[in-house]
Amino acid sequence: MLVTLEGLDGSGKTTVWEALHDVYPDAVFTREPTDDSWYGDAVNRAIGDDDADPLATLFLFTADHADHLSRVVRPALADGDVVISDRYSDSRYAYQGASLRDSDIKRPMEYIMGIHAAFTRTPDKTIYLDVDPETAAARSGKTNKFEQAAYLADVRANYERLIEAEPERFVRVDATQPPEDVLDEVERALESILDDA
Repeated sequence: MLVTLEGLDGSGKTTVWEALHDVYPDAVFTREPTDDSWYGDAVNRAIGDDDADPLATLFLFTADHADHLSRVVRPALADGDVVISDRYSDSRYAYQGASLRDSDIKRPMEYIMGIHAAFTRTPDKTIYLDVDPETAAARSGKTNKFEQAAYLADVRANYERLIEAEPERFVRVDATQPPEDVLDEVERALESILDDA
């Protein structure tokens, strides 16, 4: 089973992901962008470059995703493992869809989803840590172009469209709660997901 954690920068996703390591020691924990490949290195360079072309950045993210699938996700699933990923394809749809909003590409989120449709593996469940853009920007420190409140508002709108299209896949968690309450809610959701599998 593939379970993904999604949400705006500053939603507490990575903190939750790290805490889950102790709860599910036999799961395969992974993340996007990857931190153990040159594809992920290229993505992180683009994230840090305010002048990076949004379309070029999309394809860096997409290459990293393809490598991640072939090297980590598909082999783990084939072995019968539970895979828990901190960000996955929905981040691309939401974030890069917002980045390409003012480009020549019509319906950028649908364009990105179309590229992925040929090769990606859809998550079985996605836990979405929901927080408003202003709180997310303040928590994340506004250190790069992806952490500004106006941009995050567009990203959040894209996430809402994804949730509306597949409500049965997403589990929404209020990430404005104290961190321990967020973690408790995620743990209960994940326990329920795995019990139903």
